[in-house]
Amino acid sequence: MNKNIILIYAEITPDLYIHTVVFELIQKAIELSKSLENPSIELIMLTPQGIINEYKEAIENNGIDKVYVLENENFRHYSTEYYSKAIIPIIEEIQPEIFLLGATNQGRDLAPRISSSLHTGLTADCIELQINEKGLLAATRPTFGGQLMATILCKNKPQMATVRPKVFKPLANIIKKETQYIYKEVNLSSINPQIELIDIIKKSQTNINDLDSSDIIVAGGKGMKSKEGFELLKEFAQAIGGTVGASRGAVDIGIAPQEIQIGQTGKTVSPKLYIACGISGAIQHIVGMNNSDKVIVINSDSNAPIFDNCDYGIVGDAFDIIPKLTNLIKQK
Repeated sequence: MNKNIILIYAEITPDLYIHTVVFELIQKAIELSKSLENPSIELIMLTPQGIINEYKEAIENNGIDKVYVLENENFRHYSTEYYSKAIIPIIEEIQPEIFLLGATNQGRDLAPRISSSLHTGLTADCIELQINEKGLLAATRPTFGGQLMATILCKNKPQMATVRPKVFKPLANIIKKETQYIYKEVNLSSINPQIELIDIIKKSQTNINDLDSSDIIVAGGKGMKSKEGFELLKEFAQAIGGTVGASRGAVDIGIAPQEIQIGQTGKTVSPKLYIACGISGAIQHIVGMNNSDKVIVINSDSNAPIFDNCDYGIVGDAFDIIPKLTNLIKQK
């Protein structure tokens, strides 16, 4: 294996944008490189014909040394069969020490197929990556339902991990590189696809579900008691230009939709301001929001664990406090 390569899968979204998790992985790879022998940070990209130029500025401003470009019209929409068939030979050829993917729907589907074919291990849904004293990738993920954090080493190479979006932050400053682009031939003629994509129907998105990009999130837990409680949060969030989220506890009892769940089994978020209302603070939830810049907690239980993970805490009834804050903000 080549100890001087950290390879990152540059996922392209259905709208033909580079997924934001790619830039988060690049930042982490650069951080990891400081503990290794100055490895090359490289991407592998699968795109339709003729659109790579649209991505070059973003790539070259993020410290990328080399990009392997695989162009084929079969890459316009994701396919496990086509994508894995194309990627595996490249990995076998360049033999990177580390291969990272985002723990997106696509990454979670693709990574196991690749790791199985390469006979290597895979640590999935990671929330931290480090290089240990032996120079190995130490990948940390929640386990036992989020009750514990396990740090896992991969015995074989490449060392593979998928990382949850929003766990790491992208580069704060531009790192300009003269990136080398290597175009690889792709032969997919031997594949007889078992699945045919007929159509893509987008799920309608509203601001209440726009957790990935929101700077302000107002999240509710079981303490909000009912769907009416979440209507209070929605009104408050709209008043301050925020988005509503929920803990798994609130989702499990049916007072909030699963689409806005934050935590180990939901979304990972990193807003500038996170306001937690009626959330006890189980580790499963903390995992999903502990990269928030500022956290405010409103909870009637002064002993709730979430008070150990906040910048400001208010001991009180959210049903009393939230309407007053909403009215005050509207008046201002």
